[in-house]
Amino acid sequence: MTWIKPSFGWMMHRCGWAAKPGQERVLAIEVTRDGFEWALAHSCLSHFEPATHDSPMAWEVMRDASPVRVQWDPDRSLAGERLARRAIQVGLSGEAVHRYCDEWIRSITDITATVREAGELVIAGRVVDAGRELPEQWAYPLHPALARRIGAEPGNLDPAHAAGAAR
Repeated sequence: MTWIKPSFGWMMHRCGWAAKPGQERVLAIEVTRDGFEWALAHSCLSHFEPATHDSPMAWEVMRDASPVRVQWDPDRSLAGERLARRAIQVGLSGEAVHRYCDEWIRSITDITATVREAGELVIAGRVVDAGRELPEQWAYPLHPALARRIGAEPGNLDPAHAAGAAR
């Protein structure tokens, strides 16, 4: 699977501000809104959720038919603190990967230098300054039907989760 991980804080926690072995590069990939929403519309949660699925069997049928997985992990602040809200991760396979590569990607930018500079500011205790160095983030408007499909809880798709996910 190829993963879209729009939460900047979560990604920085995961890659250690581009310092963890094998994670020394950070790429910002801009995708189309249509593509991102196609992925959500063709997704299935990575696990059965009673509030979202009619039954475990219905979830299995949906999972087996879907080229996209959605999972939610605890989000992170720039300082690495675990936040109460959750961060979405969108896993692409099969048809979704082809669409992603051939249709959805608008640009790929290596932001490693910016990430490392911001990480140095965070380590120095200058989290607010680090935030000023990073891309603007905003709330991602999501149709209620898509929100239900992906198991979005109120507040999940706030600015920290929508960090330029789709334009």
